[in-house]
Amino acid sequence: MNTLLRFAASLALAFAAQAASAACVDNVVLVHGNSGSPPDFDNTYVELRARGYTDAQIFLPDWGSKTCPACNDHSGSEETPVANALNAAVAASCTGRIDVIGHSMGVTLAAREILKLNLAAKVDSFVGIAGAYRGLWSCGMYPFNVPTSTCAANGLSVSSPLLNGIYGKKLAARSYSIKSYIDEIVCSTGTCLVYGAHSSSIAGENASYTFAYYHYQLLWFTAILQADLID
Repeated sequence: MNTLLRFAASLALAFAAQAASAACVDNVVLVHGNSGSPPDFDNTYVELRARGYTDAQIFLPDWGSKTCPACNDHSGSEETPVANALNAAVAASCTGRIDVIGHSMGVTLAAREILKLNLAAKVDSFVGIAGAYRGLWSCGMYPFNVPTSTCAANGLSVSSPLLNGIYGKKLAARSYSIKSYIDEIVCSTGTCLVYGAHSSSIAGENASYTFAYYHYQLLWFTAILQADLID
C-alpha cells in the first residue's frame, strides 16, 4: 500500500509540475484608449482567463482624464500608469517577456512607453487595435493641428513629433494591427489612409487584420484573435 501511495504521490507531483510549467506564459498588458477604462478589455480578459491566465498575469493600467479627452496626450501623467504596468509586468514575468495589446490611443501610448523604457526586446507580441499609429486627419497636420493636447506635438496630428518618434521603430518581436475601414474615429474625415496606408497599420508589422467593425467593436469582437496573436 505504501508503494502505491508513493506512486500516486509521484504522479500527482509530476502532474502539478507539468501544470505549473504550462501556466508559465508571458504577462499581458492591456492599454485602453483615450477617456476609456480597463473594463473596455472585459472580453479580452475573459478570453485570457479561459485560456489559463491568472489575474496576476494580466495588467490593466488606468490612465488619462475621463472627463476631458482633449486634455490627454502621450506625455506626463498619462504615461505613468502605463510605464508602471509595463515595468511591473516585465519584472514579474516567468518568461522574462511580455505581450502588449493596445486600443485606440492606447496603441500609440503603449508604443511610446515601450520605446522610452527601452523594453522592445522584452515584448514578444504587440497588438494594436484601432490605433492612429500614423495620425488622425481630424487632428490636422502638425504644426497646423487642432489646438488641443490630444492633437498637438505629443498627440495624434499627422506628422506630429510624437508619431514621428515612434514611426518605424521596432516595438516587439512580432507586431500586428487590427483595423477597419468603417472606424468612425480613425476614418472620421472620410478616409482611413495617411500617406497611402491605413492609419492603424504599424510599420513593419507581421500581419494586419481588417474587419467591418466600428471603433469599439474592433476591441470587443476580436478577443479570440487578440489571444491567438499573443499565444
